[in-house]
This record gives sequence, C-alpha cells and structure tokens, in this order.
Amino acid sequence: MNTLPVFFKPILWSYDFTSCNPRKMKKTIISQSLNYGSTLHWKWIKSFYGQKEVFLIFSSLPKTEIKEKTRKLAELYFS
Repeated sequence: MNTLPVFFKPILWSYDFTSCNPRKMKKTIISQSLNYGSTLHWKWIKSFYGQKEVFLIFSSLPKTEIKEKTRKLAELYFS
C-alpha cells in the first residue's frame, strides 16, 4: 500500500497529502499520529507498521518531538 487513508490528511496539513507515501514517510507519519492523531490513527499505525516497529521509531525520537503527556500514553500503548 502506497497511499494513506484520507483521515490522515488533517494531521499531515503541512505536506502534499497526495504524495505522502506511508513507507517512505514512516517516521513522520508515526510522529504526527502520536502528537496530533486520534485513536483511529494510533490503531492504523499499529496495524500497518506493527507494534514493535512503531515502538522502535517512537523510542528513537527526541523527547522534545513528542508531547510529554502523549509520550507517557504512547509508552503504555505501544510497549
């Protein structure tokens, strides 16, 4: 799959959505989903990338890149 579901469009507002490739933009999509997405986005990234991969990407992000409250919830959800 090289396209994202349309419900990602609002959280990827600063990108040309039609050219957003979920495989090439994995880090960005995970980061934006964690910060600005709903449980729908979180479930999709977990299903598409796998829980382990999402956690690895999430763990590699600088602490300042993910909101503090979101970071705590993501640690519980993806670990």
